[in-house]
Amino acid sequence: MTTLSGEQLTVGYDERIVIQDMNIVFPANKITAIIGPNGCSKSTLLKTMARLHKAKSGVTYLDGKNIHKIATKEIAKKMAILPQAPEAPNGLTVYDLVSYGRTPHQSGFTRLSKQDREKIDWALDVTGLNELRDQEVDTLSGGQRQRAWIAMSIAQETSLLLLDEPTTYLDLAHQLEVLQLLKKLNEEENRTIIMVIHDLNQAARFAHHLVAMKKGQVFKEGSAEEVITEDVLQQVFNIDTSIVVDPRTGKPAVISYDLL
Repeated sequence: MTTLSGEQLTVGYDERIVIQDMNIVFPANKITAIIGPNGCSKSTLLKTMARLHKAKSGVTYLDGKNIHKIATKEIAKKMAILPQAPEAPNGLTVYDLVSYGRTPHQSGFTRLSKQDREKIDWALDVTGLNELRDQEVDTLSGGQRQRAWIAMSIAQETSLLLLDEPTTYLDLAHQLEVLQLLKKLNEEENRTIIMVIHDLNQAARFAHHLVAMKKGQVFKEGSAEEVITEDVLQQVFNIDTSIVVDPRTGKPAVISYDLL
């Protein structure tokens, strides 16, 4: 079980501070959705937790250890991150892309081992991409392409997966395709998943834990019932909402809203 937390994190770009003294703990073996308006530093938080952006002060802990004191290869064996709108080189096949996930488990320029190939085949199978394994990534649909990147991430064989807006630019069917895959990975593989997401109803439906951010701070965190409320959404997004219970999922759902 891999744990991730931040203590007294202050993050910025040059002299501009965007996150100030943040304390956060992500529940293990759960799906966490980070929500909030544009510019509230959701993506910056995720990059900081993944060691892609260095905090000005404070500490990110991976399994209780300062992440900046852990070797990069060891981090890559525990945590995978999928950034916004990743791009693969032209002509790269799905199989080749997924094989990159095995890099942390290899030494130097060695060929793929039997275990590597088994993990790649497993990742392709779990993500429903077996029939597309020899197809070039840049010829795939949006949902298929995103599944290919997720397959690469899970072939990395980490227990922690961070995703920055995995459903952005996808139509509704492809959004559901990706989110249902993440739910499956959590339920069947016991993966801890942390994702930045904009759709409030999808966050409520698929996440066990929600973190609502406002101006670089955690405004509210907890279950969907605790976070997706008229009061919280008014204060975080400056919108007037109507919240109902989705009869199919039992989760809160935003059915209408107006700007305040």
